[in-house]
Amino acid sequence: MTILPAAGRSSRDDLPVLPRRISRRPVGSDRAFEWGARAVGATVLVVTGGIGAFLAWQSVPTLQRYGWSFFTEQAWEPEADVVGMAAVLLGTVQVAAVAMAIAFPLSLLTALYISEYAPARIRATLVSLVDLMAAVPSIIYGMWGYFLVMPHAAELALWLHRTFGWIPFFAVDSDPDAAVWDTSRYISSAFCAGIAVAMMVMPMACAVMRQVFSQTPPGEKEAALALGATRWGMIRSVVLPFGRGGIIGGTMLGLGRALGETIAVLLIISPDFVMKASVLEVGTNTVSALIAGRFGDASQAQLSALLTAGFVLFLITLVVNTLAAVIVNRSRSGAGTDA
Repeated sequence: MTILPAAGRSSRDDLPVLPRRISRRPVGSDRAFEWGARAVGATVLVVTGGIGAFLAWQSVPTLQRYGWSFFTEQAWEPEADVVGMAAVLLGTVQVAAVAMAIAFPLSLLTALYISEYAPARIRATLVSLVDLMAAVPSIIYGMWGYFLVMPHAAELALWLHRTFGWIPFFAVDSDPDAAVWDTSRYISSAFCAGIAVAMMVMPMACAVMRQVFSQTPPGEKEAALALGATRWGMIRSVVLPFGRGGIIGGTMLGLGRALGETIAVLLIISPDFVMKASVLEVGTNTVSALIAGRFGDASQAQLSALLTAGFVLFLITLVVNTLAAVIVNRSRSGAGTDA
């Protein structure tokens, strides 16, 4: 016997209902964007890897000739076959340390003011001004530091020597209490160069910090204020813990920029290849300034040594920027706000 379907009811209604299969493969413009992003990312990796491979290959003759003494020797005298980068490595670290000691509090306070204190009508203008600082050429900062900052920095260095001269970091081979103090002992130093570099790295670090601070959930901020916290209490208990990753990441990105700054440092410093603890005393050098100053008239052997120094700086900045990117990416909402 054949059972006919009920009136008004199709046989399709008796079929089992199955979930619709959804394809995750991008199509159309999404597929084009995906392949374009992959191509750009691969190109960046290839270019970066190519630069590293080129510098590594050019470093082989120098490392074979000088070995580990290239990293322990202070002098840079290619005509006497004495080449080392110990002094310039120390100078690079000193200039970057001075720059970050000045730029870090400026970046943090500027980012907090723009995101939490500035009126809404001028906030966009302040953001544009800070971003505009990053677009100023480094040679302008170098001229500003040489002609305007360095005379006043020498007076500040003299005061630091008088006050903290018992610390090797602020010691200078000069009498700070002399009737006529020797100005030439306090200029063209790592301290003067660090001030100019600080103004160059501050916009980058400030931009990262401000962006992270602006992503703080408004509900958590309003909850802190509703519980009776002051504005600073809310910032200390909510905004700063939330933006910890941005603070660290922005600082390390600025450090990577400070380690590789060239023209501004070259205009200010007096080249010297002596390792010394003091940052206030005249004379220092950095890896980037060494390469820029010696590249034009370098022989083949000296050119290989300069490229080796550049390879070391490349590795240092690559590690610093990679760590900064990892820290920024790992920052999450509400991290540490329970403290």
